[in-house]
This record gives sequence, structure tokens and C-alpha cells, in this order.
Amino acid sequence: MIMKKSNTRIVEFISYFFILLFCYAGISKLTDFEKFREQISASPLLNGSSQFLPYILIIVEFLIAGLLCYRKTRTIGLIGSLFLMLIFTGYIAKLLSTSKNLPCSCGGILEKMSWNQHLYFNVGCVILSIIALSLNLKYSRPAE
Repeated sequence: MIMKKSNTRIVEFISYFFILLFCYAGISKLTDFEKFREQISASPLLNGSSQFLPYILIIVEFLIAGLLCYRKTRTIGLIGSLFLMLIFTGYIAKLLSTSKNLPCSCGGILEKMSWNQHLYFNVGCVILSIIALSLNLKYSRPAE
């Protein structure tokens, strides 16, 4: 029982971290939306998708944050967090390996990180989401 409670707290803590991260990132992008849109259009990997992608990213970040707020939707939110962080991490890794000109469209404090720091941060977020998802799947089921 104690193990389940502590693991549930870990899932909650990681979920709160992602809620803060995605809300912060979404708000940062909204507050300087034109700059965000320009940075996406300047990306060598996203040059064809700059018209709708800024809107989609912001909506997805807020949607995942909302899903993480409730126990009933937390698993879906954690899966969304994992996939979004995998996409962001893969994007950064691809940019680092192929491009010299690296526009950052993250906003806020995340924009101040170097690309390597950002990659490590994202890998850490992927690991956190895997931990939270596995604990949530294990301990959110009713006891048998």
C-alpha cells in the first residue's frame, strides 16, 4: 500500500511537471506568436508546414496539459507527453546532425538553452514520461 501511494505521488509529480512545461511553452509561443511562426518557417526541416504547425503545436501542448490534470485521462496525457517529447527530441537530434542554422521556436527559458542542453533536457523528459507512464499503468488499476 505504501509503495502504491509513493508511486502514485511520483506519477502526479511528473504529470504536474509536464502540465507546467506544456502550459509555459504554449503561453510563451502565444505571447510572441509571430516570432514563433517565423522561427518555424525558418527551420530547414519544417519549411513546408509552417502555415498550420504553429497552431497545431500550441493546441496539442494545451490539450496534453489538460489531459494530465485528471486521473481518468492521465494515461492518455502521459502517452501524449511521451510522443510529443519523442518528436521534439528527434527533431532536435536531426537538426543538430544536419543543419548549421538552427532556429529555436521554443520560447521563454527553453529558448536560452544551447541545442545540446535542449537535447539533454528533452531526453530527460522522455525518460520521465516513460517512468510516469509505466508507474501509472501499473498502479492505476484496481488491486486484484
